[in-house]
Amino acid sequence: MPRFSPEQGTDRKPGQYRERRRALKVLADAPRGVSEEMLVVVHGFSAEMLAGLVLAGLATVVTETRGVRRGVTIKVEHIRITDVGRRALEG
Repeated sequence: MPRFSPEQGTDRKPGQYRERRRALKVLADAPRGVSEEMLVVVHGFSAEMLAGLVLAGLATVVTETRGVRRGVTIKVEHIRITDVGRRALEG
């Protein structure tokens, strides 16, 4: 009898469960969060998968305003793991 897979009965692609878990581990290791660009370019996660983590409540987007030279301010967005995401990693 075949074993149950987390992907069975869903529209998820094979391996997506592993990728979501890997993304949560990266976020768990970064207390201040990680920029979406870093997660996509360096770690190879898709923007759609990251959006799915946020929509599922496993991660959140935090916007900070930072001052740079000559009084100019910029907004910086980081993705951070939520308590729900941490519990999902533990379980």
